[in-house]
Amino acid sequence: MTIRLSWLAAASSAVLLSACATTTPPPPVAEAPQPTPPPAPPPTPKAEVGTFGFDVSGMDTSVDAGDDFFRYGVGKWVDRTEIPADRSNLSAFAVIAETTAKRTRAIIEDSAKADAPQGSEARKIGDYFASFMDEARIEALGASPLKPELDAIAAIKTRKDVSAVLGGSIRADTDVLNATSLYTDRLFGLWVAEDLNDTSKYRPYLMQGGLGMPDRDYYLGDSPRFVELRGKYQAHVAAMLTLAGFDDVDARAKRVVALEMAIAKVHVPVDQTLDVPKSNTVWTRAGLAKRAPGMDWDAFLTAAGLADQSRFGAWQASAIAGEAKLVGSQPVQAWKDYLAFHTIERGAPYLSKAFVDEHFAFNSKALSGTPQQRERWKKGVDFTSNALGEAIGKLYVERHFSPEAKAQAHEMAENVLKAFGQRIEKIDWMTPETKAQARRKLANFRIQVGYPDTWRDYSGLQILRGDAYGNWFRGSQFEYRRNVAKLGKAVDRGEWFMSPQTVNALFAPAQNSISFPAAILEPTFFDPNADAAVNYGAIGGVIGHEVSHGFDDTGALFDENGNLRNWWTAQDMARFRAETKKLADQYSAYEALPGLHLNGDQVLGENIADVAGLATAYDAYILSLKGAAPKTLDGFTADQRFFLGWAQNYRSKYREAALRRLVVTDGHSPGPWRALTVRNLDAWYPAFEVKPGQKLYLAPADRVKIW
Repeated sequence: MTIRLSWLAAASSAVLLSACATTTPPPPVAEAPQPTPPPAPPPTPKAEVGTFGFDVSGMDTSVDAGDDFFRYGVGKWVDRTEIPADRSNLSAFAVIAETTAKRTRAIIEDSAKADAPQGSEARKIGDYFASFMDEARIEALGASPLKPELDAIAAIKTRKDVSAVLGGSIRADTDVLNATSLYTDRLFGLWVAEDLNDTSKYRPYLMQGGLGMPDRDYYLGDSPRFVELRGKYQAHVAAMLTLAGFDDVDARAKRVVALEMAIAKVHVPVDQTLDVPKSNTVWTRAGLAKRAPGMDWDAFLTAAGLADQSRFGAWQASAIAGEAKLVGSQPVQAWKDYLAFHTIERGAPYLSKAFVDEHFAFNSKALSGTPQQRERWKKGVDFTSNALGEAIGKLYVERHFSPEAKAQAHEMAENVLKAFGQRIEKIDWMTPETKAQARRKLANFRIQVGYPDTWRDYSGLQILRGDAYGNWFRGSQFEYRRNVAKLGKAVDRGEWFMSPQTVNALFAPAQNSISFPAAILEPTFFDPNADAAVNYGAIGGVIGHEVSHGFDDTGALFDENGNLRNWWTAQDMARFRAETKKLADQYSAYEALPGLHLNGDQVLGENIADVAGLATAYDAYILSLKGAAPKTLDGFTADQRFFLGWAQNYRSKYREAALRRLVVTDGHSPGPWRALTVRNLDAWYPAFEVKPGQKLYLAPADRVKIW
C-alpha cells in the first residue's frame, strides 16, 4: 500500500511542474509505458471473538489460575451471563446452538414459503414446521390425535395383548456407544448397531427403559429432593390422564408410579450400563422366553417387526429379565394405565396448550428448574430437524459451511492423529505388542467433517400439512423402520449419527470414526480467522477428545475394525487401569453441590478423553508451527492462549436442579470441572506459574498421564 501511494504522488508532481514551465505545449514524445499499480491487499480477516479468538473480557484475573482455572479463564463471563428463562443451563455449546437454531429457522421458513412440489424434501420441511406452528389447528384438535393409540390400549384384555402393545410402541431411540441416549421411556429401547463381535454386520440390541423420570435414583433415592419429586410426578401423571379424559385418575396415577418403582428396582445403574464387556450379552430368539420369562415374546417381536431376527443383544440382561417378569406378574390394569400415560406424555409437546403446559411444568420446571418455556419457533426448529435432519442439513452446509473451513478443520484433525501416534511411540510402560496394535487402530481411523458424503433418503416419510401430532408420530416410525431395515445388510461405514446442524462431536467405537458436524465448527470452538493456539486449545481439544475416546476405558476394548477384542497384554492393561483409577479418584473428590460429589467411575471415559485429548491437541499445535517460534499476542503467550481456548470451551452456568440432574445421570463432568483437566498437563504449570500450595497443584507423580 505504501509503494502504491508513493507512485501516485510522484506522477502528480511531474504533471504540475510541466504545466508551470511554459504556456506552449512541448512537442509530443513517446512516453514509456507506466507500470500498473498493484491491487490493494484484501483486509485481514478478524477473529469473531476478541482480537485473537479468545474473550479476554470474560476472564477473572483476580483469581490465580492455579487456584481456580475455570474462574480465572471465564469467571467474569459467568458473572455477567444470565441463564435464559427458557433454559436450565447455559454453555458454550448452547450459545452456538442458539445461532444455529436461528439459521435453521431461516432455512425452514424459506422452505415453508416456497411453492415446492408435493413430496419434495423442501415441501416436507415446510409442512412439518408450519403444522407445528399452527396453534389454532392444534388447539381445535385437542386430545383427539391420541384416540387411535388410546383405543388400542383400552382394548387390552390379556398379558399377550400387553406384550403386543409394548412391542408396537418400541422405537430405535437408545444408543450407548454414541451416547445419544442411554434410556427410553418405553419399557424397552431398541439399538440397531454393529455386532460388537463382528462389526461387518448389524445386531438388534434390547435395552432397559420404562421410566418417566431421568434415572432409577429418582425413584429409589431417599433424599428430600427425590422424595419431593416423586410426589410431584404422581400428581403430574394424574394431571395428564385428566387432560386426556380419563376417570379415577388418582388411583391410576398411583398404579403407574408403583409400577415404575418396580421397574426402577430392576434397572442397572449408569456406571454399569457403560461397562461394555459385561453388557455385550447375546441371547438367541429361542432363548428369550427362557432367559426373560413373563413377556410373550412372540407377540412382542411380531408387533415390533423383529420376529425374523435370530439373535439379540441383551445390553442390561438382568434388567431385561426383570422387566419381562413384571409384564407377567403386575396387574394388566396397571399396564394399561402405564401405557396410556406414556402415550399421552410422549405426544404432549405436539398437542394443545394444556398438554404442553403440564408437560413443561414437570419435565422442565420441576426436574431441571427451568422457569419458562422456549419460544414455539425454537421447539419447531428442533422437532423439524429431528424428523428431517439431513434434508435440512444439506441446505445448512450450502449456506453456512465453506469448503475452506472444512479443509482447515480436516487438516487440524490430521495433525491431532499424527500427534497421538507420536504419543503412542513415547509411552515407556507399554509393551511393543500393545503399541503395534494401538498404531494399527490409529491408522484405521476415519475422519468425518461437516456433513455426510451421501444424504439420507426421506421419500418414504409422509408429512401432512395441519397434522402436527401425526407428523411427529410418522417421523418416529420412519426412523424406527429405517434402523430395522439395516438388519441383514452390510454395515454402512459412512453413516452419520448426527445432522450437520448439531452442535456436538462423537467417536463411534464400532466404526472407528470421529465426526464433527458443521455446526460445532463455529466460534468459540473454531474460527478460521482466529489464532491457531486458541483453535487448537478449543476445537483441537475436542478433536483430541474424540480421538482419545478410541483409547479410553471403553474405546481401548475395541480393535482397529471396531470389534470388541482384547488387544492388550495383561501387564499393559493393569498399568492402564491403575492410571485411570487415579483419574476416577481425582474427579470423585470434586463436590458439585454440598454433599453431592461427582461419580468418578461414571464420568471416567469422558475424563480420560479430556486428559489425553488436550495433551494430544497441545502436541498437534506444536506440530502445526513447523518449527516456527510461537508468538506472544496481546500479552498472552501461545501456551496461555492454548489453555484459555480449552477453558472457553467449557464456560457454563447451571440452575441447581439441572446441575444435580447432570451429576446423577450424565457420563460427562459439568463444564467447570472439565476445564480443570489442565492440571494433569505439565505444560500448564509454567504457562501460568502454578506453584506447590495452590489448590489445583498436583505433584508431577500425581498428574494423570494416559496416552
